[in-house]
Amino acid sequence: DEQLWVLASHQMEHRQIAPQAGWLEHDPTEWTANAKTCMEEAVKALGDRKAEIKAIGITNQRETTILWDRATGQPLHNAIVWSDVRTTGIVDLLEAELGSKDALRSRCGLPLSTYFAALKARWLLDHEPAVQEAVAQGRCMFGTVDSWLLYCLSGGAVHATDITNASRTMLMDLHTGQWDPELVATFGLEGLILPEIRSNSEVYCR
Repeated sequence: DEQLWVLASHQMEHRQIAPQAGWLEHDPTEWTANAKTCMEEAVKALGDRKAEIKAIGITNQRETTILWDRATGQPLHNAIVWSDVRTTGIVDLLEAELGSKDALRSRCGLPLSTYFAALKARWLLDHEPAVQEAVAQGRCMFGTVDSWLLYCLSGGAVHATDITNASRTMLMDLHTGQWDPELVATFGLEGLILPEIRSNSEVYCR
């Protein structure tokens, strides 16, 4: 309410998918289903006060990465979670090529690390035929959890992210607050459809 008291809440767990040691994935369709259920149950718990709801906000794990098909609206692979370390080899190769883990820090503010979204997207492009095909056909959409939920909850009308999520991808120029074509090219991700970067306090859809 206006005093920041919690009036109703609902929470659910989703599966933690670990194909092998150090790897962690989530099913994006499960996120969507759980988010919808949580909203429905919280609204029910409000009872007569549900008419007072003014907006829905999103908070999320910012580095968890998903690629999906613009033609079908379906994920091309499970999301790779922020803590997943399968991209260690890509980090090592880029560090050797660029000369330092901090080679891109002046532009994107981040060191080369398995933590960030660009590396996860690169791994998916290198290893998943469905992603490769979608990129070749210009229909591979990129995002973090916020982008995916916005896309789904807007019925596919909105492909956007807020600036704080974008800042954790290694693809955004900290000085302009926009996607940096040179950073995108460094990771070989020119074929991805990136979300529009917007502020973290505005109406994204109705």
